[in-house]
Amino acid sequence: MAPASSLDILLPDLAATEALAARLARLARPGDAILLDGPLGAGKSALARAFLRAAACDPGLEVPSPTFTLVQGYELPDAASFRMAHHFDLYRLGGADEVAELGWEEARDGVVLVEWPDRLEDLAPEDALRIRLTPLEGEARRATLRGWPGRIERLSP
Repeated sequence: MAPASSLDILLPDLAATEALAARLARLARPGDAILLDGPLGAGKSALARAFLRAAACDPGLEVPSPTFTLVQGYELPDAASFRMAHHFDLYRLGGADEVAELGWEEARDGVVLVEWPDRLEDLAPEDALRIRLTPLEGEARRATLRGWPGRIERLSP
């Protein structure tokens, strides 16, 4: 049987989103791209923030939204399987030519988390994990994940 390459997960609250992010951080490897898609308020920044805190082994890590800075870099402790992570928020960009100016190629040595990944255009890695967050009622979200064959099945709660 071939490994799964897609998964739907119900996230009833923020704690469930944070738990998913922690599982993602444990499975991430250098060179991984995690593309976060969904409407405003879907929980993309919350998932990215929880991922970075889990990867840094620091629940109090200050993780500002990169809405205005466009990208934030994080050096991670030796315990992490990757030493650097970058959080990109591409909402205000017009396209891939502007992404390259943000140090995209250099950031790809570590793990990149990207909000509004449609702005990447042809720069979007084919082997990326794509996560679509869909708001439901209240705090609930549905996370639809595609990619990471051989790893994605370990993300089930």
